Amino acid sequence: MHALAWGRRDSGRVVLCVHGYSGNARDFDDLARGLAHAARVICIDVAGRGESAWLAPMEYHFGQYLADIRALLAAEGIAEVDFVGTSMGGLLGMQLAAQASSPIRRLVINDVGAFVPSDALEYIGRNLHAPAVFPTLEALEAHLRHTHREWGPITDAQFERLARHGARRVEGGHALHYDPEIARVVKPIPYTPGLYFWDAWYRVRCPVLLVRGEHSRVLPAEVARTMREINSGTRVEEIAGVGHVPSLMGEAQVEMVRDFLGLADPARERRTRGVVSSQPRHEPHPPLHSPRPA
Repeated sequence: MHALAWGRRDSGRVVLCVHGYSGNARDFDDLARGLAHAARVICIDVAGRGESAWLAPMEYHFGQYLADIRALLAAEGIAEVDFVGTSMGGLLGMQLAAQASSPIRRLVINDVGAFVPSDALEYIGRNLHAPAVFPTLEALEAHLRHTHREWGPITDAQFERLARHGARRVEGGHALHYDPEIARVVKPIPYTPGLYFWDAWYRVRCPVLLVRGEHSRVLPAEVARTMREINSGTRVEEIAGVGHVPSLMGEAQVEMVRDFLGLADPARERRTRGVVSSQPRHEPHPPLHSPRPA
C-alpha cells in the first residue's frame, strides 16, 4: 500500500485521510497542506487506486481496506488518529470508529452516511464508466471535469493536478489511475433500497463532523438528520451549491475541518493581525510505503 505523509514526523497529532471509491491520495493535497503546520497528515492510496497494488477482483472489499489501514497504523506505530474520509473513505472511517479499541479520536465523514440509497450507487457506477484509453492528458482532464462537476468550485490548477495524479501511462495514451475491475464490482444490490450501515453508526462514540453537499443524492438530508439524532456528538455542515462530494479543496472547507479537529493555523491568525508569514508551504515527504508490483 502506498501512502504520502505531510508535516513533521514527531508531531503530536496524526490525521489520516482516505479518498473516495475512484480517488487517490492526491485528492487531499490542499487539505493536507492546510493541516500540516499542526499535524502529521497521512494520505493513502486504497488498494487498486493510485500507486497501491492491484488485487484480485474479489479482494476489493471493506474488510481488506480496513485491515490495510490497521496494518499501516501498526507499521508506523500510530495509536491515535483524526480520520478524514470522503465517500467510501467516510464509510471506512465509520466502520473503524465502530470497532472496539478504535484508534479514531475525531472523525470527519464527507458526504456519505449510514444509509446509501440504491440510486446513489447507480450514480457512482455511472461516473466510473470511462474510455479504456485517453489519447491525451487534456482529454482525461476533460473527463474528470465531468465526473467532478458536483464537487463545487475547483480551479484550473487543481484540475490539472487531479488529472496528472489521476492518470497512468498506457499504450496509446493515458488511463485513469485505478484498476478497471473496481468499476465492475460496484453496482446496486437487486431488490434492495440501498446499503445500510446503521449497526456501525450506533457504535460510533467519537465526535463526528458530517459534511453534506446541499444537492447530494448519496447523503440525503433526512439520513444526515437521523444520524445527528442518534449521535448527539455529531456536527452537520451543509455545503451550499454542491452535490457529491464537497471537494475539501477551498480555504473555507479546509478551515471547517481544521476548526473541528482543533488544529489552529498560526499563519492565518498572523494574517488576520496584518502580518504575512514567511514560512514555506508544506509539501509531502517521500512515500511512506512503496507499492507492491501489480
